[in-house]
Amino acid sequence: MLYRTMGKTGDRVSNLGFGCMRLPQKDKKIDQERAARQIITAIEQGINYFDTAYVYPNSEVFLGKVLVTGYRHKVMIATKMPPIMVHSQKDMELMLTKQLRRLQTDHIDYYLLHSLNSKEGWQRMKQLGVEEFIKNAQQSGKIKRIGFSYHGDSDNFKEIVDDYPWDFCQIQYNYLDEKTQAGKVGLEYAASKGLGVSIMEPLRGGLLAYKIPSQVRTLFAEAQVKRTPAEWALRWVWNHPEVSVVLSGMNEEFQIEENIRIASDVYPQSLTASDQQIIGKTREIFARKVKVGCTGCGYCMPCSAGVNIPMSFGYYNDKHLYEEKSAQTSYLGMLGGMDGGVLSYASLCQDCGKCESHCPQSLPIRKHLREVAKDMEPFYFKPAVRFVRGYYTLRKFFQKR
Repeated sequence: MLYRTMGKTGDRVSNLGFGCMRLPQKDKKIDQERAARQIITAIEQGINYFDTAYVYPNSEVFLGKVLVTGYRHKVMIATKMPPIMVHSQKDMELMLTKQLRRLQTDHIDYYLLHSLNSKEGWQRMKQLGVEEFIKNAQQSGKIKRIGFSYHGDSDNFKEIVDDYPWDFCQIQYNYLDEKTQAGKVGLEYAASKGLGVSIMEPLRGGLLAYKIPSQVRTLFAEAQVKRTPAEWALRWVWNHPEVSVVLSGMNEEFQIEENIRIASDVYPQSLTASDQQIIGKTREIFARKVKVGCTGCGYCMPCSAGVNIPMSFGYYNDKHLYEEKSAQTSYLGMLGGMDGGVLSYASLCQDCGKCESHCPQSLPIRKHLREVAKDMEPFYFKPAVRFVRGYYTLRKFFQKR
């Protein structure tokens, strides 16, 4: 494993950080045994930076349970406070206390304000007393480093960076997002101010690893150096010397193995001109095909109208990325409740807009849902749904007799 310096903190962090938002699931809960093995394997292979958050379901509790078995001293924990859930300095203190208890530790190495996406949001936190909270928490040793995660634009990002002596920040960055959100401008600006920079979504929620158009696969296959799609994407991020650590939400054993292999042999500014040209062509192909820039994070959920927003966008993107009609069939079956499940298709949207206020990508979700409904729900969609739902209702009725 290779290591980089986390900005002005001087801490040596592993190239690869373990993102704990997408841990393996079993019966809709964290698969405790499997996830524990994965985390321990990662630590033993040299990963020393683990990223979680207050709002990741059971993630803090689980991570604390694993680390307390003898691994806590080998790693640095990063976790986050969601500003939307605090309304006073007292709330901040209570939340931090709860997080320390969940993580079974007396301190958090890297503490972030979660999705601090605008200068207005930062001003609100200041008015609530966050600066005094940070000062007290650091003086007491409960917090070692302070930072924020970000999904807004580069202008707001710079203002937030300049308004407080942050130790580090966390931004979304990959070869599709070079000029969106904080982007390359924000990355270079933060590094120039001495901040360590943690990168999230380097694979765009898996899009750049698995959902690859055939044209891109052909492009990669013809390259002189053979790499997997995930390796191309990760190497592009690590190529930036301003990057301190790259987070990967690994939940399959082969992902951990592959990512550690790459992280152990990647250096800043190591991509060739030919490599950069291939990435540029790849970016152009994706730009033509991807309809909605959703990473599948699920922050927009649950929808009060029952729409499965990430899945709706996923099938919509798949249809156009792969030019396959099967995505529309899957949409009908999965979201139309063809197996007797709940209805969750796009046109159920009631235009309330709550989802948009939670979206880290600031996507116009309602507009995109209308586009999905128009494209994925042909004239026969709702009659077919009603017919099948009626069939299931009748079958249940006769089964009870």
